[in-house]
Amino acid sequence: MAEAENIVVATAEKIFADLADPQTINHDKNGGWRLPLWQALSEAGLPLAWVAEELGGAGADLADGFAVVNAAGRFAVAVPLAETLLAGWLLQQGGIAAPEGSMTIAPARPNDRIALGADGTLSGRARGVAFAKAARHVAVVAHGDDGVSIALVAADQLRIEPGLSLANDPSDTVIFDRMAPVAIRSAPAGFDQDNMMLMGGVVRGLQIAGALDRLLEISVTYAGERVAFEKPIGKFQAVQHNLARLAGEAAAANAAATSAADAIARSGAFDDAVFLEAASAKIRCAEAAEKGAAIAHQVHGAIGFTTEHILHRFSLRALAWRDDFGSESHWAVALGRRIAARGADELWPLVASR
Repeated sequence: MAEAENIVVATAEKIFADLADPQTINHDKNGGWRLPLWQALSEAGLPLAWVAEELGGAGADLADGFAVVNAAGRFAVAVPLAETLLAGWLLQQGGIAAPEGSMTIAPARPNDRIALGADGTLSGRARGVAFAKAARHVAVVAHGDDGVSIALVAADQLRIEPGLSLANDPSDTVIFDRMAPVAIRSAPAGFDQDNMMLMGGVVRGLQIAGALDRLLEISVTYAGERVAFEKPIGKFQAVQHNLARLAGEAAAANAAATSAADAIARSGAFDDAVFLEAASAKIRCAEAAEKGAAIAHQVHGAIGFTTEHILHRFSLRALAWRDDFGSESHWAVALGRRIAARGADELWPLVASR
């Protein structure tokens, strides 16, 4: 890890530790923690880390931002940090300056499409858009007769139907009804909605990996403290086996997500190699979220399901992030089609090259 990345991640983790302690947030029923946390993140330049300085951002490397979202997953951060990072990255693809304040990105599902009309307005429906109701702006990928465009839209001009994710975080439906964007530019050659979905999927994979790290840490601590039949339950072989399985799922998610993030950071294009890494990472991280959350709750028993315990802050978010930017089923089908199109003789060289 580069020295600059160490500084960026250390800054993020210090802010999370000071202002996003899961137990403190669990007891704050009024949400008073959100504004101080967001202000600290903004003052550190983290939400716009992926935006060049000349476009209003911090100009950090992709690797820095990936490390930050992984750290955010370890704290189950429930503010639109990852979404604003992604929105800033998308706007930069079109050379659009990033505005101040929180943002989100649309569409968030591969099968949703936002259409760009001949009059320059946007129409369509985007489901499962995280934090749309709380965002000031939405960065959009739109499709028109002349190809793909990237647009910036003021959120208060949109019709937003509130919704909740499995973790009770905002997951809204955003309706574009002949909406005039604040700014719009043609996407660079070769850029399409799949590129955005792959980028978003890797971000969610890193968040899932971070959450699984904490699920493992919490479960190991609990197994060492909880006593049954006069000894800690961590001494029982069945519990040890479960913890080993959880460690394996966390390690697999981290390996897949970080490998995909490295591939994107090193590559200048979303080629077949990046597609393989990113799609595989989303599939494996989603599987790990399902298995890991089940194991963690099995170790904890009933107490892990209570609202007072912090376990659910990590397990429910890991599960909710599976469907954002394409579920494992979507990417498994897409990956299979991509491999089939290349032909059998190309499969092993592609896999071996990674």
